[in-house]
Amino acid sequence: MKIVVIGGTGLIGSNIVNRLRLDGHEAVAASPRTGINAMTGEGLGEALAGTQVVVDASNSPSFEDQAVREFFETSTRNLLAAEAAAGVGHHVALSIVGTDRLPENGYFRAKVAQENLIKASPIPYTILRSAQFFEFIGGIIDSSADGDTIRLSPALIQPIAADDVSALLADLTVGAPMNAIVEVAGPDRFPLDELARQFLAARQDRREVVADVHARYFGSELDDRSLVAGDDARIGPTRFHNWLSRSSARA
Repeated sequence: MKIVVIGGTGLIGSNIVNRLRLDGHEAVAASPRTGINAMTGEGLGEALAGTQVVVDASNSPSFEDQAVREFFETSTRNLLAAEAAAGVGHHVALSIVGTDRLPENGYFRAKVAQENLIKASPIPYTILRSAQFFEFIGGIIDSSADGDTIRLSPALIQPIAADDVSALLADLTVGAPMNAIVEVAGPDRFPLDELARQFLAARQDRREVVADVHARYFGSELDDRSLVAGDDARIGPTRFHNWLSRSSARA
């Protein structure tokens, strides 16, 4: 099966490409780096010729509200049009748990717009909403830092290893279109402030984490439902403490 992975040179995309190739599929790593740009349309027609499935694991180069919305809307429209012209039978997209629960977050609003375009298209689809990756916890901490103090909400978060997300996304890619949204998250839920303390302690980082119910998460106040998956979510196998031990040893 020929499968084009948009964002195929990134963290998730490269993982999916490797998995699909090991299973014998013709997986194309598509990104501006390889001459295929969903934002401009460059190389899309040629890349999608003979393709059965397209996976969109791309990300915006800018997180500014207007720029990120323009990226996801423009790239998704270009992709869906090119897929229709090429006769692609399945559009798979990576999204985020909580996109519809945090409207103050410009990035999440952009992902909702992307999802709506996919659902309105005649192309069969599967959308995977993932919880936050373990690999992004450091970035969440740094975004909330004020000197040596980090203010974070004690609301629950259910993070997951990027490798577990990639494994499920690869499985969904070779399966039948679900025309639905699937959620995936890690096996454990943590208060966000406590998760940060564990992460920093493992890195021997002495910055202080302060719990603050009004602390903003990229513009939004959180509650215990904001960043956790629903009861029907798929659950990744990797526990946070195991991932943290391995990643801290490498660091």
